[in-house]
Amino acid sequence: MTLRHIRIFEAVCQTDCNLTKAAAQLHMTQPAVSLAVSELENYYGVRLFDRINRRLYLSEAGKQFREYAKGILMTFDDMEKSIRNWDAFGRIRVGASISIGSALMPAFAKTFAEACPETDLQVRIDRSDRLQEALLSGELDLALIEGIVHDDNLFAEEFMEDSLAVIASDRLGLPEGEIPAELFLRQRFLLREMGSGTREIFAGVLTSAGYAVPEPAWESLSTAALIHAAEAGLGVAVVPSRMVDKQSQLRFLKIEGLVFRRKYQIVYHKNKLLTTAARHFLEICRREP
Repeated sequence: MTLRHIRIFEAVCQTDCNLTKAAAQLHMTQPAVSLAVSELENYYGVRLFDRINRRLYLSEAGKQFREYAKGILMTFDDMEKSIRNWDAFGRIRVGASISIGSALMPAFAKTFAEACPETDLQVRIDRSDRLQEALLSGELDLALIEGIVHDDNLFAEEFMEDSLAVIASDRLGLPEGEIPAELFLRQRFLLREMGSGTREIFAGVLTSAGYAVPEPAWESLSTAALIHAAEAGLGVAVVPSRMVDKQSQLRFLKIEGLVFRRKYQIVYHKNKLLTTAARHFLEICRREP
């Protein structure tokens, strides 16, 4: 018994148990349809049709079989549609670092939902290092991060440039203009947690310039908490520029010899086959401001 037998059986039922009409609908010969019905009946050992006055009538066993047949055909057709169109529909799992998740991901997700309403976009906001672990374990299809990619199995593509803002309140009494690096490094620092892309860039710039990385006075998962702490005069915060309200009373400091620039990156496993929907999401990231 095959799916072909079930389709033939259902076609006979739909044509009022008329073998000739069923054959025409299926583009088969009438004897081939009769043979398929007989093969079904022999397989199950029951009569699916009663034969009365040279006409077929669905038997009680046939009625029960048809209920199963309709469910099987519906499930199979749904599967065919879903799998054949998985590239365009289906689901994609996207990660974003906390900064990107806060500043950019809502706009990306909104644009994607409008362009691909049939695709389920699942988003995970987390630290850059954890997102890379999720990519390696197959928990995510791709991720948007601002940190450094640490594994050779991950492919990274730069898609946007950003900078870190060094901000402080006037209450700290720092001089106007460019601040000497030595004075800067004597401040109380308000920094993101270890493992975040922001913290990694901050440490990398200082190390490359030959300076020791200071211990933070504040360490937080929340960029907003660091900005509020800076507003309160509790220290110097190093946070993504996009997260700072340009109308705030905070000063944007320039540090002699230090520029905290970074690249946002699209990251995915080198062996990952990106679906059409995933590639469309990437295009949105590349073209969005």
